Amino acid sequence: MKVKCFDENTELELQAKINAFLSMTNSDIIDIKYEVAIAVQGEDQIYCFSAMVVYCEKD
Repeated sequence: MKVKCFDENTELELQAKINAFLSMTNSDIIDIKYEVAIAVQGEDQIYCFSAMVVYCEKD
């Protein structure tokens, strides 16, 4: 079993990276964990979209 972690600034970037990984891998996907973190710096809101793909490589 292996994991691949992704961390992007927007949902669309995260989606594109995960889709690219899934299209290139010949693995069984076990689970995908998704999380959003928000921080406030002054008047700015900073978002962090992350996901962890848990998978098993096929022989």
